[in-house]
Amino acid sequence: MRILSGIQPSGALHLGNYFGMMRPAVELQEKGETYYFIANYHSMTSLYEADARKRNTVDVALDFLACGLDPNRSVFFRQSDVPEVTELAWMLTTVTPMGLLER
Repeated sequence: MRILSGIQPSGALHLGNYFGMMRPAVELQEKGETYYFIANYHSMTSLYEADARKRNTVDVALDFLACGLDPNRSVFFRQSDVPEVTELAWMLTTVTPMGLLER
């Protein structure tokens, strides 16, 4: 089984983040290939200050590791470190007609 999930660094983490995403993510490390990312591009829609986004990104990484995420058993990365994310988004938005997207 291959698992992919991400978490936004849009603010301080809370119990909902822990029980809804982080704890299940740590448990799933035992069940297959796991890929977890910090969705810092996604946080740009709600967090406009770059310094706060950078600080929150580091905080999320530290919190995730403190909760038991094992970087030797999971791939753990920052969304902005993968240029293909924005390249694919650009391609999809420029070549996909709106009618097709709406369907």
